[in-house]
Amino acid sequence: MSDEPTLVKCLVWDLDNTLWRGTLLEDPEVDLPEEIRRTIVELDARGILQSVASKNDHDHAWERLEALGIAEYFVLPQIGWHAKSQSVKEIADQLNFAMKTIAFIDDQPAERAEVTHHHGEVRCYDAEQATALTGLPEFSPAAVTVDAARRRSMYQAGFRRTAERESFSGPDEEFLRSLELVMEIAPADEENLSRVEELTLRTSQMNATGVHYSDADLRALLADPEHEVLTVTLTDRFGPHGAVGVLLLGYHEQFWHLKLLATSCRVVSFGAGSVLLNWLISEAARAGVHLAADFRRTDRNRMMDIAYRFAGFTDDSCDCFATLDDDSAADRAGIEFRHLVAEPRPAPTTMRVAATALTPARGASA
Repeated sequence: MSDEPTLVKCLVWDLDNTLWRGTLLEDPEVDLPEEIRRTIVELDARGILQSVASKNDHDHAWERLEALGIAEYFVLPQIGWHAKSQSVKEIADQLNFAMKTIAFIDDQPAERAEVTHHHGEVRCYDAEQATALTGLPEFSPAAVTVDAARRRSMYQAGFRRTAERESFSGPDEEFLRSLELVMEIAPADEENLSRVEELTLRTSQMNATGVHYSDADLRALLADPEHEVLTVTLTDRFGPHGAVGVLLLGYHEQFWHLKLLATSCRVVSFGAGSVLLNWLISEAARAGVHLAADFRRTDRNRMMDIAYRFAGFTDDSCDCFATLDDDSAADRAGIEFRHLVAEPRPAPTTMRVAATALTPARGASA
């Protein structure tokens, strides 16, 4: 079992005598120490979201954050007179983050104790530790991906997208069309490799096998002419969703072997998994090959199971797997082999797919 701490995905700040010096309702001015500003900026650059839980008048506090030039760094701020534990829960629920990935910082021991009492998995820090946070392992991801550096802006775009969806009076399909969704599928490269690894590590609900690939594994596959690693990005009129999916294909003379399909949980509502499967089915049909896929049931990937079945995959084992030697018995333990005689699928009406053509004739043989 790894001794590495779970990375913090969101840090929730108290304001008075924590983020800024002074008490808003008592002091004529409160000021932001430069070292605190640097901490906020650095955590944001690492892809760690930040929010606020403060007992203050909302408008007054937000006005001060704007005047200090840092309001933009905070998502889902909870400023009012309710308990800090309630604020932390509201933030975690709206972000759909587990409590163990939330951190809370406050100068008052009683406030930290109140949060700990209700949410034992939340890590709490004294305000005196604020400038040391960037040196702690739980705030130090091994790699900062392109998507991590813009994670806050993507979440903020997501909140605007959700708000518009809630006010939209038409059917869901019509709303999806209004988003002008574009999915791009292209071979992975060195620049986005860390994000591909992150997707296989972080995604469990929409991972077809639960298999995780390390940076070294992925680099080896990129160099292997019998495999292709594809990354999937999604954009709409609100902005980019970033990298939202990864596919791993093995090429053989008579069939293609889909070893991994993983998509971000953020794009489940857009049907991204089904769109990818339909696109791949059509590509295989054009190449005149069968399509076989690995699938391993986990306690979290039922939605991916449904996507495979609706796409036409069955549990019938493909005879061609018996001749393969590219997977060890240990790797194949618990994996179901699903087979599909590829037939072209109609293009989705709610999403435009811009994809690089697959090139399976790179030398793979049965």
